[in-house]
Amino acid sequence: MAKFTFNMPDVGEGVAEAEIVEWHVKVGDTVSEDQHLVDVMTDKATIDIESPVDGVVTEVAGEVGDVIAVGAMLVVVEVEGEAPGEVEEAHEVEAEAAPKEVQQAEPAPQPEPEPTPEPEPTPEPELTPKPAPAAAEATEKVLATPAVRKRARDLGIDLSEVKPAEDGRIRHGDLDQFLAYNAGGGFAPAGVARADETIKVIGLRKRIAQNMSAAKRNIPHFTYVEECDVTELERMRAQLNSARGSKPKLTMLPLLIVAICKKLPEYPMINARYDDEAGVVTRHGSVHLGMATQTGNGLMVPVIKDAQAKNLWQLANEIGRLANSARDGSAKSDELSGSTLSVTSLGPLGGVTTTPVINRPEVAIIGPNRIVERPMFVTGPDGQERIEKRKLMNISISCDHRVVDGYDAASFIQEVKKLVETPVLLLSE
Repeated sequence: MAKFTFNMPDVGEGVAEAEIVEWHVKVGDTVSEDQHLVDVMTDKATIDIESPVDGVVTEVAGEVGDVIAVGAMLVVVEVEGEAPGEVEEAHEVEAEAAPKEVQQAEPAPQPEPEPTPEPEPTPEPELTPKPAPAAAEATEKVLATPAVRKRARDLGIDLSEVKPAEDGRIRHGDLDQFLAYNAGGGFAPAGVARADETIKVIGLRKRIAQNMSAAKRNIPHFTYVEECDVTELERMRAQLNSARGSKPKLTMLPLLIVAICKKLPEYPMINARYDDEAGVVTRHGSVHLGMATQTGNGLMVPVIKDAQAKNLWQLANEIGRLANSARDGSAKSDELSGSTLSVTSLGPLGGVTTTPVINRPEVAIIGPNRIVERPMFVTGPDGQERIEKRKLMNISISCDHRVVDGYDAASFIQEVKKLVETPVLLLSE
């Protein structure tokens, strides 16, 4: 028998370490070659690590949440015959090397102390308690009408505990106040307390925490918000959906992405990445659009590559495909990296406005908010103003103030607003 040490493999270019997110084996388990051992997470993706040998697990590197460097010991497996590769002598410890137990001398017997006589108990003085007044007696002294007394009896209320609001006489309103401010007076509690629980921050949730902390710590954010009238855009979207055939249903997001991609060439500082350590800003020609997606484990950002080259239906297809792959865990590493600008949308939960956090090292993130209907003054073809019900949506943009000036961010969103409010321009060349 020999022991084979399986070190943390190189799981990707530029990856120096990985976090353990789930063990599929434990010490004492018998494993076979290619059996799933552990899931680890890098900066880019979650990766399955498989066993290269058959044998019995004798040691594992750490617990869930621990970070293991590439090349460090991950698992030790006891194998039949000679271990493939280098046999780790350090793990072959002979039983006789264990330290022997040291016998301790028995302590000398101690003389038993003489018993101390117990003091005689001092008789307690007899106290004659005063009889408490009967509740009925106290209640009779309270001023209240027969109807109030009957209601109090039906509710199980002692009138002597109720404070009258005026002139010393208890009324029905005083009973109502008593019920409202006393637990168990016929009103259900506001809620049920849950047991406290402690949850270790690991895996994707840990990565999100680290990335968000780094973004807020290093990037001076500012957020600009503009209101857009999307009445005509929503009307056009409904018409496109009614004749879509086998194409995917259009949401607001692909329409907004088209507007963004049409205007970004005029504002290259927004479609950029900032390497603050090197002091270099890279303004990208192609739009690799990160799409913030909520999954069961937390927020992930799959990337629509070359979004500027796709039409509405292609964008709708790609949005659905990437969102599904992020949620079911099948997204590839290159689909979760390389974004140059991100969009975050909560759909109907979008709220009135948002202040999204930038996906570092990008320099901007755009957040469309919930569509609401409100009355607005609208100028008709005859030049007269009238009030109409319109659909309105706020668009937020958070920017890195080291790279993007407020004027440029506001000008960019104003240009996007023109396209959104005149949707026929979205489909023109």
